[in-house]
Amino acid sequence: MPAHYEIRGDYDNQTIVMYQAFSPAIALPAVRNGRFIEPFSFNRMTWIKPSFLWLMERSNWGQKAGQEHILAVRIKRSGFDEALSLGVLTHPEKSVFPTTEAWKMAFDAAHVHVQWDPERSIRGATLPYESLQVGLSRHIIRRFVDEWITSIEDITPLVRKLYTLIKKGEVSHAVKALPKERVYPVNAETAKRLLISA
Repeated sequence: MPAHYEIRGDYDNQTIVMYQAFSPAIALPAVRNGRFIEPFSFNRMTWIKPSFLWLMERSNWGQKAGQEHILAVRIKRSGFDEALSLGVLTHPEKSVFPTTEAWKMAFDAAHVHVQWDPERSIRGATLPYESLQVGLSRHIIRRFVDEWITSIEDITPLVRKLYTLIKKGEVSHAVKALPKERVYPVNAETAKRLLISA
């Protein structure tokens, strides 16, 4: 079984895939241009997730309004590592922050927020370990768009295929077609600050 807190993702030596769900108005121009453009908002936080199945649960396999298109956003690992290094947990973890007040000061000043949520199975069941999502604030979102992204792929056809297989009861076939994710390495300092299992 995976460790309770660890990052799992689809990555190579230079890049890692983040999953996001958007409306067609945002997703289609992003795919055409290879970067996000308006009406994507550069003035509010955007959340990126390395777990495919967590986003499938969140977007109901692209069935939710405003989340019809699932994008695989490949970004530089250097950018992802920088985001993690700037990240502050969304809750006042006692092993990281001496007081709630110390956490609130760090959280309010942070350009990146990090949240852990229960990972999901292919059927949407809650699993006994966590999945990471990273919130990029308006202070850093331009770097995400202009410097970190290497490609944007619309994987909605894959999502729809998997959703159909699951609905037909062919879960084993769907599992074989899932993106391959493995444990992503982080340095000791980041691991301690974000609760990541050593």
